[in-house]
Amino acid sequence: MSLLGQVIRNGVVEAEHHGAIAVVDPDGNMVASMGDIDRQFYGRSSLKPFQARASLDLGARVTGPGLAVDCASHGALPIHVAYVRQMLEQVGLAEDALQTPPAWPMAVGEARRCVAAGMNEPRSIWHGCSGKHAAMLQACVASGFPVETYLEPDHPLQAHMRTRIAEALGHQLSEPAVDGCGAPVYEVSVRSMAAGFARLGTHDDYAEIWTAMHRYPGLVGENPRIDQLAATMCEAAAKVGAEGIIGIAVRSRFGIAVKSWDGSTRGIEAGVFGTMEQLGLLNGLSRRLLRDRLAVFGGGSVQGHIEPTVELV
Repeated sequence: MSLLGQVIRNGVVEAEHHGAIAVVDPDGNMVASMGDIDRQFYGRSSLKPFQARASLDLGARVTGPGLAVDCASHGALPIHVAYVRQMLEQVGLAEDALQTPPAWPMAVGEARRCVAAGMNEPRSIWHGCSGKHAAMLQACVASGFPVETYLEPDHPLQAHMRTRIAEALGHQLSEPAVDGCGAPVYEVSVRSMAAGFARLGTHDDYAEIWTAMHRYPGLVGENPRIDQLAATMCEAAAKVGAEGIIGIAVRSRFGIAVKSWDGSTRGIEAGVFGTMEQLGLLNGLSRRLLRDRLAVFGGGSVQGHIEPTVELV
């Protein structure tokens, strides 16, 4: 299997991350790849930009920073919660309309602050996908769809989302599974994810989504998550998903998808570094930042590094 990177401590390889990479141009042509780019897996939260497009199609009134939160897997910082609450209030809904599972904020510091403030139960609005769900609810209200069943696969909202995702990825979708947030989620491949992110960075109907994700990467991904870093290192928008997937839309140039088969963030970080380096997308500063991020520590000091081993063909 193709290697994204090796974890090296004191000169010894102690772990390896295998995966696949695809790079697609705006016309849908394969520019470069590595590994099994047609193996199927679930797209998870990397599909959020395409779900956001579907919500906008159906009348959701989400713009600017709110649209970044729609596409986010957020940490429930006060700014995230404020935008989610605003989305709901715009259509006369309360927090209890959200069907995201109750959760504690993913941002550890925020979770601790909530506990210190006497909040002793998880809440649906703190779930990392609550922005997407709030936009879905806006779309339902605007289109006259029932809000109580908005997560059912045969709901008209989800039917349109399925159409939009299939269009972006360029292939028919299988029957959905259930994502961590309760929404339908579909099988994808690295090839199709790269094609979808090429569309995100090129097509006019995705321009406002790309702009929001690129302009407000701190709302899309927690600092210093790899999708936030990728979006600031070049003219790009990026989104990670659970189990080691990331899509990157380099404006008018490439759609990139990286999948780590062990599901690790560490694996995709090595893959992103190696891919962006080989495509000439990194400058000296961004190269140093990524290299520092891939350091391996022991006893409070650097003892090695995660070495990208990407070989695109």
